[in-house]
Amino acid sequence: MVVSVAATDSDTAQPVQYSTFFASRYVRDPLPRFRMPEQSIPREAAYQIINDELMLDGNPRLNLASFVTTWMEPECDKLIMDSVNKNYVDMDEYPVTTELQNRCVNMIAHLFNAPIKEDETAIGVGTVGSSEAIMLAGLAFKRKWQNKRKEQGKPCDKPNIVTGANVQVCWEKFARYFEVELKEVKLSEGYYVMDPVKAVEMVDENTICVAAILGSTLTGEFEDVKLLNNLLTEKNKETGLSLEVDRYDQENWWDVPIHVDAASGGFIAPFLYPELEWDFRLPLVKSINVSGHKYGLVYPGVGWVIWRSKEDLPEELIFHINYLGTDQPTFTLNFSKGSSQIIAQYYQLIRLGFEGYKNIMQNCMENTAILREGIEATGRFEILSKEAGVPLVAFSLKGSGRYTVFDISEHLRRFGWIVPAYTMPANAEHVAVLRVVIREDFSRSLAERLVSDIVKILHELDAHSAQVLKISSAIAKQQSGDDGVVTKKSVLETEREIFACWRDQVKKKQTGIC
Repeated sequence: MVVSVAATDSDTAQPVQYSTFFASRYVRDPLPRFRMPEQSIPREAAYQIINDELMLDGNPRLNLASFVTTWMEPECDKLIMDSVNKNYVDMDEYPVTTELQNRCVNMIAHLFNAPIKEDETAIGVGTVGSSEAIMLAGLAFKRKWQNKRKEQGKPCDKPNIVTGANVQVCWEKFARYFEVELKEVKLSEGYYVMDPVKAVEMVDENTICVAAILGSTLTGEFEDVKLLNNLLTEKNKETGLSLEVDRYDQENWWDVPIHVDAASGGFIAPFLYPELEWDFRLPLVKSINVSGHKYGLVYPGVGWVIWRSKEDLPEELIFHINYLGTDQPTFTLNFSKGSSQIIAQYYQLIRLGFEGYKNIMQNCMENTAILREGIEATGRFEILSKEAGVPLVAFSLKGSGRYTVFDISEHLRRFGWIVPAYTMPANAEHVAVLRVVIREDFSRSLAERLVSDIVKILHELDAHSAQVLKISSAIAKQQSGDDGVVTKKSVLETEREIFACWRDQVKKKQTGIC
């Protein structure tokens, strides 16, 4: 949901009642902006009005801030349009669509090395994105922890979850919406992911799970899930050790589990880093979420959450629907949603296969390396992202110059590029970075063009900064008397002098008609 705010006229501070009308043969009257018009208009005019406004949006292909897929094959586009009117929740009417979702769940579960046999069905569900998937996984952890605490006769009103400060905002939403304390491991300069040692130290008897990120939003780095699993296993055993009889008391064993937020890395690690142990090969990993609309290569929005086994998803959270004589379990936060993205995900999985996904991810990493080399070659930036991880380049300016990464980000928009600039989370807020996400549709030629545009902007900012310094020095010299004492002037006087200097500079450069 986007919170809408009515636009106002800056002069009158009154709400703007009408949009700019489309002067055509169809429409001659202005349309109200925030109220439904009284009369109908021709469909051609309605299309043209909306299409003209949307021209002012950015180009999705040049939006390098987003991990979200912006291109698919025409055949998949057709499948999406053919199924756009199917409501996924109507399983009785669209049983084949439901079957396709179940196939996707099982394919992804096997990709994540879930301990299921060939004749068994994986436990998972399709969602509108990783945010919903994380909500569902968090609810499962919370309910299972509450049930165990009630059986032990212990209080269950203060659950908490341990994460790094680099987690996506959906984890904060989960904690706030479902009344779970969020315990964040702070970052430090040069180390922008969760420290497993510090994370385990924050675990207590009220911890419902520890969340590890496979592909940090900030730098693309994979967190060390294997080390977290080993440390947490030892801590769980320590809590069950009875000093009186020198044995383990399994009834009081904390058994704190792990959830892996693989929104970005879940469709990368299995293809590029198959030996990396981060998934269900680790015994404490009980659930994993992944975004199909990121490196799953599907338009937004589709996500997936997979559980290790049916014991990790409390039965009371599942609703059962009977159709065609069989039981269909369902576990979602929403009700109605489109079927198109589910079908598109199935298309990509069977169309590309393991080989196709691997080739695409390797190509993304190669283009990432080209962009990284180009940015490093400028000599002006420090690369913060790692070579292994999500294909992106995060970089900061070297030294404290006369302009910032935010200035560079703003100037890149002139060339059509949307490159985000941001500061790091807690304990590393002084580090400001630019980040470029490499997707399937970001080619080598685009990477080279981006570097070229960045170099142009650096030269412009350097020249501008030098000119400002020159003018400031000239003004300071004019303000000094013969005795060397500087006469203090008002802000308005200083602004006028700067304006006058700039005007003189412009006049000198004018040649012919402007």
